Amino acid sequence: MTRSVPDDARPVPDDPRPAPGDTRPVPDVPRPTPDGTRPVPDGTRSVADDTPPVADVPRPTPGDTPPVPGDTPPVSDDTRPVADDPRPVPDDPHLVRGFRAMTVQGWFLLALALMTLLVVAGSVVGGQVLAHTARVSDQLLQRIQPAQGAAFQLQAAVLNQETGARGYAIAADPQFLQPYSDGRRGEAQLAATLRGLVGDRPVLRADLDAVERATADWRGHYAEPMIKAVTPGVPRPPDKTLVEGGKARFDHLRALFRAQNTHLAEERSRAQRELAEARTERDWVLGGLVAAFLITGVVLAVLIRQLVTRPLDRLRTASYRVAGGDFEHRITAHGPADLRAVARDVEGMRRRIVTELGTVRSAHRLLVEQTADLDAQAVELRRSNAELEQFAYVASHDLQEPLRKVASFCQLLEKRYGDSFDERGKQYLDFAVDGAKRMQVLINDLLTFSRVGRLNDASVPVALDAALDKAVANLGASIEESGARIERPERLPEIIGDPMLMVMLWQNLLGNAVKFRRPDEPPLVRLTCERRDGDWLLAVSDNGIGVPTEFAEKVFVIFQRLHGRDSYSGTGIGLALCKKIVEHHGGRIWIDTGYGTGARFCLTLPAETPPEDAPPEDAPSADVPAVKGNPA
Repeated sequence: MTRSVPDDARPVPDDPRPAPGDTRPVPDVPRPTPDGTRPVPDGTRSVADDTPPVADVPRPTPGDTPPVPGDTPPVSDDTRPVADDPRPVPDDPHLVRGFRAMTVQGWFLLALALMTLLVVAGSVVGGQVLAHTARVSDQLLQRIQPAQGAAFQLQAAVLNQETGARGYAIAADPQFLQPYSDGRRGEAQLAATLRGLVGDRPVLRADLDAVERATADWRGHYAEPMIKAVTPGVPRPPDKTLVEGGKARFDHLRALFRAQNTHLAEERSRAQRELAEARTERDWVLGGLVAAFLITGVVLAVLIRQLVTRPLDRLRTASYRVAGGDFEHRITAHGPADLRAVARDVEGMRRRIVTELGTVRSAHRLLVEQTADLDAQAVELRRSNAELEQFAYVASHDLQEPLRKVASFCQLLEKRYGDSFDERGKQYLDFAVDGAKRMQVLINDLLTFSRVGRLNDASVPVALDAALDKAVANLGASIEESGARIERPERLPEIIGDPMLMVMLWQNLLGNAVKFRRPDEPPLVRLTCERRDGDWLLAVSDNGIGVPTEFAEKVFVIFQRLHGRDSYSGTGIGLALCKKIVEHHGGRIWIDTGYGTGARFCLTLPAETPPEDAPPEDAPSADVPAVKGNPA
């Protein structure tokens, strides 16, 4: 049984040769019968090449079970390569003659030739028109109009000179000379700009030369002599003859200004007329070119629709069915050879997808299980960190009482029974008291370090000046003993943060600079502050022993010490505390390894604007301890 075929179907050529790369055996294709159709072999459908394929939709049988979403759909056992669907076409003489007279390639070549001709002709004509319009427009927009603006600015600069000179002559106040000086500088720049804009226009260039000569004459015969004649701070009436001469010269300048403005306005009007004429000519030419392109584009669109779009739509529809999960739907090839090749590739991809989909889903299940395990580990890690923080806090408090007892009873022993001990016994007591005190300091520093970011979460406006003053007061004894000198800016900025932490930060940085000093030179500490990339860049530099380059990163690690405890006291927590404070406020801290003598610590803090309703923070709270975290 043979299906009927639409009358507009294209004939199928008799050449049964396979496409390049197709290794399938060539079937014996019988010749057409007298009625215009070909006998169809058993098991082969006969459809037109342009007729949409009729998909074999699988119908469920009474015993079938519908597929479950998420499961791999059943894969068809048919893995035969996709064949071009040969469908018989009625032998229409007119259609055959039309295709034989003009091939698809011929139509595209003809359309391409017409488009090329139009492009070349349009490029030549349109290029000339557009170039002329662009030249006229450039003259107006980049020469005449900027020249007018420069002329007005030049005149304003000269007027500023006259105003400044007159004000200085009346008041004898040197500040009135500022407009005069600014006007002279602006005059030179604007005159050079205007000279470049007027180009080779003799009238405008002559106007500019006249203005420059008249300005120089007014300045040489009036402004400069009058300025020299005035004694600063001693006002007196200016010379009447000099004033009258200056007025006459400036009136002449005003006349030159009016002439210059008139000539510039005339030049602008002429350029505007030329631009309007050029635009009218351009619009007519471009309109004709657009019409020609539209006609040619319509012809080309019809060809593309017949030869490319329809077969491509069929391929897209079939691809959507496969993408939607219908992996049993076979993709058949239609249209030109390149689209048939694409269809074959998509069909091959469909088969690979069916094969690999099971593997992908297995990997997905494994990934989901691993993700759940990682989430559980993250929860456990957060719980462990919270327990560690609580442990550090509780341990620090619980260790304070035994240490206080040890120190107190050792001091009582020394006080009551000191006469009974020899020198070695007293030394042992001193060691015990000193060790207990150092242990207390270490515990306090650890407690402070653990609190940063956990308990210290204030976010209020903090004046860095007030925080620095508090830190300097806390270090007053060390600064006075060492003879240290601190150089600081007149005013430090205000940030959003915790005032207590800012005091700790300054105290540790200044304490380091004072402690790690040279034995033969008093400490000199310099503080600088500047705005950079939306942050405040602060630096604390000193003339001390410095930090070797290889230890520039290690000094910020907790308990890292570069010197023995006998050389310099401390717990090794100070700089680690500084780093934690700075990072808690959204900044960073580092050592400038290129600094010369001494050390230079640089840090950034966000330059945030405090809210209007936030109360100002002039100083840290009164309960800030005098020493919070010993310098490292």
